[in-house]
Amino acid sequence: MKSTNDIGVLFDLDGVLLDSESTYTTFWQRVDEIFPSGIENFAQVIKGSSMEAILRHYPSQQVRDQVVEMLDRFQADMSYDFFPGALEFVEQLSLRGIACGIVTSSDVKKMNALYGQHPHFKDRFQAIVMGDMVQCPKPDPECFLMGARLLHRDISHCFIFEDSVNGLLAARASGAAKVIALSTTLPAEQVSPMADITISHFNATLAQNLFKEYCN
Repeated sequence: MKSTNDIGVLFDLDGVLLDSESTYTTFWQRVDEIFPSGIENFAQVIKGSSMEAILRHYPSQQVRDQVVEMLDRFQADMSYDFFPGALEFVEQLSLRGIACGIVTSSDVKKMNALYGQHPHFKDRFQAIVMGDMVQCPKPDPECFLMGARLLHRDISHCFIFEDSVNGLLAARASGAAKVIALSTTLPAEQVSPMADITISHFNATLAQNLFKEYCN
């Protein structure tokens, strides 16, 4: 019988724990007005992409530098708000002896801004994988495989929470025990085919029941 002590849980950040995707959508829509990419629904298309991948849409280095500067200013000033119940859910997992990690495309500057507003956030996690720590961004599974290693868990014993198409594809390709989609950024009918479970929010019942079948 498997124990909860064998399990790892890996969370994407934006759109999963942080209620920030609508804010980023507004930002990238504004960027696309200033520096047209020629891509329809650009702000939606790039969700879950690394900054390196986003910048490939701009051939001019000068434009790339301006976009990075805009993003840095935006993230330094934005409010980092968590979804209701998200941190409580992580706490419930910790009480059950389940190791938790963050796997995000965010960079160090953005994460430091988050820590500045929520100094104890990183203390809740045993591993944090950022975008500049991997060579192949989502939808490649490298980031989740790294997260599992940092938690000292086999990826086949890990549960992954994601909200974007690229993130869900990476989670599925990783070989995780279960992939849980959050319908916070995209509609449930779009993310459900890529997940084992689809939820709209975190709740105590989920924390109690998610691992029962796995551990029996």
